[in-house]
Amino acid sequence: MPAPDVAALLTELERSDPEAADDARIAVEWLTGGEPLETITQLDVCEFLWYTLPLKVTGDHGDLARALGRLLRLGGMERYAALCSSPSTTRILRAYARDGEEAGMAAYQRALNATGVLPPDVPELHWSSIMGPEEMGAHIACSAALELAVVSGELRPAANAWKAQAEALTRRWLTAPRTELGGDNWVGRVHGERLNRWVLGRGAARRELAQPFEVRLHAPIAAPEGRHFPALRWLLETAAEPGGVALTRRHNIAVPVADAAAERFGWPAGGVAALRVLRRIAEREMRAVVRTEGALLITPAGRRLLDDPAALWQAAAPALLTPAAGEREVQMSVREVGLMLLVDVGGLPPDPLAERVAEVVAGEGWRTATPADVAGPLGELRDRLEALHLCHAPGPDARAASTAEEAEPDGPLVLTAAGRAAALTALRIQALRPRKYVTLS
Repeated sequence: MPAPDVAALLTELERSDPEAADDARIAVEWLTGGEPLETITQLDVCEFLWYTLPLKVTGDHGDLARALGRLLRLGGMERYAALCSSPSTTRILRAYARDGEEAGMAAYQRALNATGVLPPDVPELHWSSIMGPEEMGAHIACSAALELAVVSGELRPAANAWKAQAEALTRRWLTAPRTELGGDNWVGRVHGERLNRWVLGRGAARRELAQPFEVRLHAPIAAPEGRHFPALRWLLETAAEPGGVALTRRHNIAVPVADAAAERFGWPAGGVAALRVLRRIAEREMRAVVRTEGALLITPAGRRLLDDPAALWQAAAPALLTPAAGEREVQMSVREVGLMLLVDVGGLPPDPLAERVAEVVAGEGWRTATPADVAGPLGELRDRLEALHLCHAPGPDARAASTAEEAEPDGPLVLTAAGRAAALTALRIQALRPRKYVTLS
């Protein structure tokens, strides 16, 4: 069957209904962007009807949708034509008109999820809000595969297991080598695109610093052999014991526990600062422990990590760049640049490190980037490296103050071999994360 020609279809529609032809011309131009009509998918039609039409196109939205439906029906695209006059489309357009953009967007998202053609996030790839060409190509290809599965009956969106089936199909589609990609797969293409964008970054100084990492981060970073994160494992093991990690009435770790940890791991000032960092990582970021009335207890996820050193590595190493509560993008950029410098340059005393980080971050366009501005995020990075035993301990005079708050770590920060691997792991995850809109503040 020959592909439908838009101009011929519009001419045919104009003979019977010139006004509908005018509306259909507007709608189909928005829908296809000038591409052949046979290239559209169900996802394209749904996104046009439920998002683009009500938010970006002027005119009577109901008339425009119905006119598009008539055009698609003339072209033999009955399934897509039916969407134009479906109850879902009527309900969503009414939500925009009566209740505003937020209500319309919510109705659109619910309806889109129910179609079964929206590719879900999978462990190998979480979709970005802002997609580059490769990721957009992967998303379109996956959506088309899901649509075919729905049409053929392989995937039934109303069935109990359809979400798991959709995820399995998406994973197969994304990870299978493809002839049209020269034997590569979609995950590899998207990861390469994201890594390249991360390397390009913002500003010449950051690009120069990040350039060598494009090769280093291309493949997953192998976890070093052995058991790592001794203090973190001790915290999880203690939380797994009867009674767990004892807490005070104010939910702080009890002094005897902190003193024992400080003596065991060589921490100053009772180990308060290091334990605070470890607890935040284990409780809030890894969900490995949970606070009860008087103790920290291990969770099922924590037990699985404790039993599997490789899984513990994969869960803990990214914590070097996990946002702490209240941290904004600029602070995360400071930690990221600091980590690259520690991997690339090696041990740097705090002042030169802060000056170099401030120089790079200022070049990215952030409004505040003096050495004083970056001291806090760099201190957070140092605390995490020390708490996870990923850097060499400072000299005996580096922490002479009597409390953690008074201590001024002035020794150079030098990563261990495991620290370098963890840093590269955290940087790779950072580079491959989904892209979202960012406010420079």
